[in-house]
Amino acid sequence: MAESLSALRVLDDGAALARAAADEVAQRAADAVHTRGRFRCALAGGSTPRALYRLLAGPALSDRFPWSATHVFWGDERHVPPDHPDSNYRMAREALLDHVPLPAGNIHRIPAEDPDALNAAVRYDAELAAAFALAASELPRFDLVLLGLGPEGHTASLFPGSDVVREERRRVAAPYVPQLAAFRITLTPPVLNHAAAVLFVVSGEEKSAALAAVIEGEPQPDLYPAQIVRPHDGALLWLVDRAAARRLRRA
Repeated sequence: MAESLSALRVLDDGAALARAAADEVAQRAADAVHTRGRFRCALAGGSTPRALYRLLAGPALSDRFPWSATHVFWGDERHVPPDHPDSNYRMAREALLDHVPLPAGNIHRIPAEDPDALNAAVRYDAELAAAFALAASELPRFDLVLLGLGPEGHTASLFPGSDVVREERRRVAAPYVPQLAAFRITLTPPVLNHAAAVLFVVSGEEKSAALAAVIEGEPQPDLYPAQIVRPHDGALLWLVDRAAARRLRRA
């Protein structure tokens, strides 16, 4: 199996970062639809992707984006209803989905309103299996997975010290995160590492120490879970702003 192709690009500020990320998503969508007839992307939550989603919804990109052939999923979700202020789905809906002609059947959200987070994970696993026509042991092959980076090195809902960082079989998990006193529902490392491309979008000086540790530090995925993301046969792309990159030796 081929090794992942890794690339790092440093942008001047958050606005330039969002533009570069939006262009990357649009190009990968066009390529996927041209090659395979559809584009399947896992969206990221948190604050950094919001500007990216707004650009995708704007006329410069939206008018030529292949929405009818696009399917959107989520890399992780908070254990809250879809209308909750903390919901990753709600953020993406308000910034992007409400403003583009994406068919309702192409939106595959995590059913995080389920009172049982473990059951929500099981239900989302079934959603993945149906959407990708997977056998029990097969992994979905996303065209693109969008990820962020927390100031302590987490990504998706893979947090330091979590057993899910070392997961090898399940496609979806519902770890309890002691630091947050809450459950999360998340795609697991096998799924992330089976993607055709993973794009990290990282902004802000408060991420700089974690970014340097993840990219240039010794492998310690239990301490810096984002290090576990290394696509086995795909591209690993880092788009970061200058504030986040300030501690990188190669920036």
